[in-house]
Amino acid sequence: MELGFIGLGRMGLNMVTRLARGGHRIIAFSPSLKHRQAVEEAGGAHPESLSALTAALAPPRTIWLMVPAGETVDQNIAELLPLLSPGDLIVDGGNSYYRDSKRRAAYLAEKGLRFVDAGTSGGIWGLEIGYCLMVGGAPESIDRIRPALETLAPPNGYLHAGPAGAGHYVKMVHNGIEYGMLQAYAEGFEILHAGEYDLDLRKVANLWNQGSVVRSWLLELAERAFADDPGLDDIRGYVEDSGEGRWTVAEAIDLDVPAPIITLSLLERFRSRQDESFSARVIAALRKQFGGHAVKTKG
Repeated sequence: MELGFIGLGRMGLNMVTRLARGGHRIIAFSPSLKHRQAVEEAGGAHPESLSALTAALAPPRTIWLMVPAGETVDQNIAELLPLLSPGDLIVDGGNSYYRDSKRRAAYLAEKGLRFVDAGTSGGIWGLEIGYCLMVGGAPESIDRIRPALETLAPPNGYLHAGPAGAGHYVKMVHNGIEYGMLQAYAEGFEILHAGEYDLDLRKVANLWNQGSVVRSWLLELAERAFADDPGLDDIRGYVEDSGEGRWTVAEAIDLDVPAPIITLSLLERFRSRQDESFSARVIAALRKQFGGHAVKTKG
């Protein structure tokens, strides 16, 4: 199929490459010369502007966005609107909030345009092994992009989850679960690291992937990380969150669903960004006050 593509970051460029290798005609825009050259090397075209991109696509056009969630998505849609025609389709493959996707779908429908939200998982490994795609939108819109979905995903690797917003809803919860899994592995390996035995954590990660109930791709990646840096000494323990964990926790609260693991894993990410926790200082001070317990002082 013919596909316009906007956003050539860590995932976007690999997706363009996989699509081009799959025989699709890809016209990808980026203000970066380096990215435009990479698109050409992958077999795609690289117009100099959004207007040139839309002019190069035969109506009805399909344009896939892989840009940061939030205002950037709305900005790209606003820039595209005067360049599009009724029946054209915009796919948002980023990590947008599902309520924003529902709003964008309704807004674009008023303009005679179609919208698909495509939650995309696979990271930097998607080029090689494919992307897990969770898509929401009208059935006819999904049918239009099905050839691209089949190229991007591994076998059985995409799902039409429901109407607009459903794809990003499933991806939101997927990432919330990811927070909890990462936290559990992190705590387990910290216990092993702190224990009395001089353990090779790379070998432990490898072992657990041989038939144990905690085997996973994340453990394969842990093995790689420990092979590169056994004590992770070169990595600062500062963990960002990109929004999906917060949205999952907020959704759980709205639905009265207890989600303590995901919630606490999100809070642990906040803790990771503190050079020193003020709350811990309060606890130390209170223990001194009620029990005379010793405290560690600065300097």
